[in-house]
Amino acid sequence: MQFPPGYGSHPPNYSAPSGHYSQVPNKAAASHLDHQYRASYYPGYYSAPAQNVMTPSVGSTVLNAQGSQQLYNKTPPHTGGSSDGPVQGAISSASYLHMSAQQSYSAFDNHYSTSVSSSVASQGFPLNSDHYAMPVVSGAMYPNVPYPPAAAGSAYGQTFTSQSLPTVGQFKETNAFSSQSTSVPHSLQQHVPAGYNTTLSTISSAQSVQDNLCRNLPGSVAKVNNQIKTGGIDSSQPVHSVSQNVPFTKPGVGTSASSAVVSSVRSPAPSLSSQPSSSPSVTQSPELALQEALDSSSTTSSASPVLNNYDALEGGGYPDTRSVTSSPVPAPSVPQTSKASKPFGYGYPALQPGYQNATPTTPVQPSNPGHHPGFQHYPQQYPGVNQLSSSLGSLSLQHSQQPESLRPVNLTHDRNILPVSSVPAPVPNLNSDLRKLNCSPDSFRCTLTNIPQTQALLNKAKLPLGLLLHPFRDLTQLPVITSSTIVRCRSCRTYINPFVSFIDQRRWKCNLCYRVNDVPEEFMYNPLTRSYGEPHKRPEVQNSTVEFIASSDYMLRPPQPAVYLFVLDVSHNAVEAGYLTIVCQSLLENLDKLPGDSRTRIGFITFDSTVQFYNLQEGLSQPQMLIVSDIDDIFLPTPDSLLVNLHESKELIKDLLNALPNMFTNTRETHSALGPALQAAFKLMSPTGGRISVFQTQLPSLGAGLLHSREDPNQRSSTKVVQHLGPATDFYKKLALDCSGQQTAVDLFLLSSQYSDLASLACMSKYSAGCIYYYPSFHRTHNPAQAEKLQKDLKRYLTRKIGFEAVMRIRCTKGLSIHTFHGNFFVRSTDLLSLANVNPDAGFAVQMSIEESLTDTSLVCFQTALLYTSSKGERRIRVHTLCLPVVSSLADVYAGADVQAVVCLLANMAVDRSVSSSLADARDALVNAVVDSLAAYMSTASNLQQSMLIAPNSLKLFPLYILALLKQKAFRTGTSTRLDDRVYAMCQMKSQPLVHLMKMIHPNLYRIDKLTDESTIHVNDRVVPQPPLQKLSAEKLTREGAFLMDCGSIFYIWIGKNCDNSFIKDVLGYPNYASVPQKMTQLPEVDALSSERTRSFISWLRDSRPLSPVLQVIKDENPAKTDFFQHLIEDRTEAAFSYYEFLLNIQQQVCK
Repeated sequence: MQFPPGYGSHPPNYSAPSGHYSQVPNKAAASHLDHQYRASYYPGYYSAPAQNVMTPSVGSTVLNAQGSQQLYNKTPPHTGGSSDGPVQGAISSASYLHMSAQQSYSAFDNHYSTSVSSSVASQGFPLNSDHYAMPVVSGAMYPNVPYPPAAAGSAYGQTFTSQSLPTVGQFKETNAFSSQSTSVPHSLQQHVPAGYNTTLSTISSAQSVQDNLCRNLPGSVAKVNNQIKTGGIDSSQPVHSVSQNVPFTKPGVGTSASSAVVSSVRSPAPSLSSQPSSSPSVTQSPELALQEALDSSSTTSSASPVLNNYDALEGGGYPDTRSVTSSPVPAPSVPQTSKASKPFGYGYPALQPGYQNATPTTPVQPSNPGHHPGFQHYPQQYPGVNQLSSSLGSLSLQHSQQPESLRPVNLTHDRNILPVSSVPAPVPNLNSDLRKLNCSPDSFRCTLTNIPQTQALLNKAKLPLGLLLHPFRDLTQLPVITSSTIVRCRSCRTYINPFVSFIDQRRWKCNLCYRVNDVPEEFMYNPLTRSYGEPHKRPEVQNSTVEFIASSDYMLRPPQPAVYLFVLDVSHNAVEAGYLTIVCQSLLENLDKLPGDSRTRIGFITFDSTVQFYNLQEGLSQPQMLIVSDIDDIFLPTPDSLLVNLHESKELIKDLLNALPNMFTNTRETHSALGPALQAAFKLMSPTGGRISVFQTQLPSLGAGLLHSREDPNQRSSTKVVQHLGPATDFYKKLALDCSGQQTAVDLFLLSSQYSDLASLACMSKYSAGCIYYYPSFHRTHNPAQAEKLQKDLKRYLTRKIGFEAVMRIRCTKGLSIHTFHGNFFVRSTDLLSLANVNPDAGFAVQMSIEESLTDTSLVCFQTALLYTSSKGERRIRVHTLCLPVVSSLADVYAGADVQAVVCLLANMAVDRSVSSSLADARDALVNAVVDSLAAYMSTASNLQQSMLIAPNSLKLFPLYILALLKQKAFRTGTSTRLDDRVYAMCQMKSQPLVHLMKMIHPNLYRIDKLTDESTIHVNDRVVPQPPLQKLSAEKLTREGAFLMDCGSIFYIWIGKNCDNSFIKDVLGYPNYASVPQKMTQLPEVDALSSERTRSFISWLRDSRPLSPVLQVIKDENPAKTDFFQHLIEDRTEAAFSYYEFLLNIQQQVCK
């Protein structure tokens, strides 16, 4: 097959991927957890179809193809034991997983093989074992390169679908985490050259952070990560594997700790170590190598040669590389101050400044309420290296008096715990200099701003340790560094950042692994001051968020162009809904605003019971429709003319968009062949990658991926069992994995008035790093609010920033490890996420554990690096670095708790638990999280009466937020909730940034009929009122008032029956309450002070979020008032506690 210039053969084969939901096995033999959710995937073979294509001479032609193999039509094989096929089944705890050279790749072929992986020690520090030796496999692509296989003591024996990496801790039969664990020796991490990734290892054991935290939350127990490895080997090269045992022990490392993992193996499979030929062939991927920095490249600060880094795209590599570079310089964990050399300010040629937007400016306070004033955003002058080193070393958490965050709060007596404004992020207990340097909490946030010194201390606190990330969010100020030298630690590959320490002007110490590195010559020059000899004043060391322009060493192919493909449902149901008019109109309005450059390409596919393609090749007088009716044998009729250059074919594209809404007006096709349309889209996008936007209005009913209704409307109000939260088929997951391998993301717009099985359809976006948009009961005329929302969402969606072929890696200080990821992505290795697309509205979460004691350091750091291709074709790396103190007392741990981050992480974990086990278990686990943490706090506090429910001030909102979570659509019971609504809420919890997720969980309520200028802020010459927050309770509502509820994606304005007519007239534009219409979605512009204040306040709220919320005016007679009152979470409902009753229930359990 011919590929466009600069693009090679289709990317490599993938091993079994991780799922979106975490699998949580139970140690109890006869437990209900034995019936686990599984959604493994199986091979989908793609071969170039024989195309019997007749070039149509008219506008519409029906094409049929014979002999082309149907996609995704293989019967899933059994996943047990060992297999010779492309799918490797479960392996026993005594098995090795070998990696060998991959089979040659034919057009559109994808072979999947299962591999499992767990986290390694933080930053890959080697673990040793006296029991097992590790086989080494070399492949045709990289001969004599050792790939560490599965540990002989691996306890993973069953394939799970999970996006989480293994962690420790097990479930008790009584819905509590067990402190018992199955101890297995650490797998030996073999010495591997820089950048080569391990395939299987076991996590070091300290008891899981959630072991005593929340009794049965997902992600807290042992999980299996099904990783994808890509590879592309020329078919002419021989495929072979070589296996040998190479014992390895690293001197200076103590005996390995036991690994607490859970095995779900029922019967052992034959050891793969004795049967290397039975393992599927897997090799390191050029695509993976594409994103990772090459250690020997000019973009690193290596002072001596090191091996090329093929670990991953962004720049992996573990501290094992010390053995291939040079011996590390022993250094204490706390950077020491040393005398700086005299500046070398003369005799050097002037270097060209390599920075953009780097001029120091006064930081601007953003309007986003999630921003805390204690965190300055970007460039400003900071202390010199000596002061910084001193501050790093002298940091102490000794308090002269009890901090406000530890003030005891009696929850049952103090009813006014809600602050008057948005809850700010807690400020880490660092000195002012480090605090200014730290990353904004809007981008990078930890559940505990004081990191416990040991896992045992973390277990005592009963709080989860994890990170909430918003790595690609829109920023008004971002230092962009264009220097050819990207300075990184030669051992752990950390990017230089504000928290490193300079030994002198020629050496710097990494703040993650403590290795001493040389300062490259070019880094000595500061383009901001045009001076030489002050590396500590460089922008990279003055800003915790920076973006580097990457060199060609960070890519293996030219950066891909921006490619957009729209797949549109045109069945009778879709035409009746009227969405095509809105979509086509939005595209016409924003066609010139689509991110991209002169290479931008675009294409369209429509489908009903057939699949229609559109030839938009330049030179045609009008668009040409090509119809493929054989949906069981889908193919591309004219592959070269279906994706066209946007600028060259713009007039034809406009003609098509103007014609589409009316082309299917009289259609009688009621079926939906979504699966075949997606198969065609995958084939069309495979050579380049890009973004597929799918618009679907009903349950797919024809061809591959067809679905049947699984919802029982009579069970919507069930208080017991909620079924079908997982997918009904693995078709959409397999398709997403194929797309991810080809650097293609799939975004789903579901506009349905009936059940559409979102649990199955959502997989196409979850595993390809896509987005999900859901518009229940959508109708252009009957539901104008949804129509308006779609229009506004599309404007943002089509014009927002986008990153292609991205990967993200999270690094942390030695002793910490990551074991579970949450979000829409694909786990490519233990700390590397694959993101075919990345957008500024996507959030992620990770769970962490403490593997080694942090007694030797007073600070820990976390760094996330996102490598992506911009829409302009630039390879860029965005880096965020967060620094937090280490504490040794339980009181300090509670003092630094970030209650919003804790709740958001627990929400992610509870979603996993709902799918892997049951909704009831997830709800119990959330309640147990509150009970355990407050019981632990009260047991350590003195002079507390057991009859009271006491919480530290930092956690006073914890019970309220958990109650709000239990009443949210994702987890509520006893209230009629459509299955698609519930699933969508769960999808949102897994992919929303913290600031937006919190509004979903706990909306903000304001009284707006009495806005004044007394409490205001000034934003862009606009005066914005700041009314105080109200409790989410009907007792705060009065018939004489008007209230605004901000639920994140929707604004409700509730008007009391006796509301002042002047307010109704000035703000709503109607003379009195009776004249206000039932369906009012916009506020008129009235020349009145109260109207200006109200609109200014609502506009300010809208500006703080990416997707514009829909506005609904609610009257007592309005049916929508039910939704409004369901958000008053402090009130009692027929199926749920009031807040006070919930507190009494918590108190009763705490005092047991």
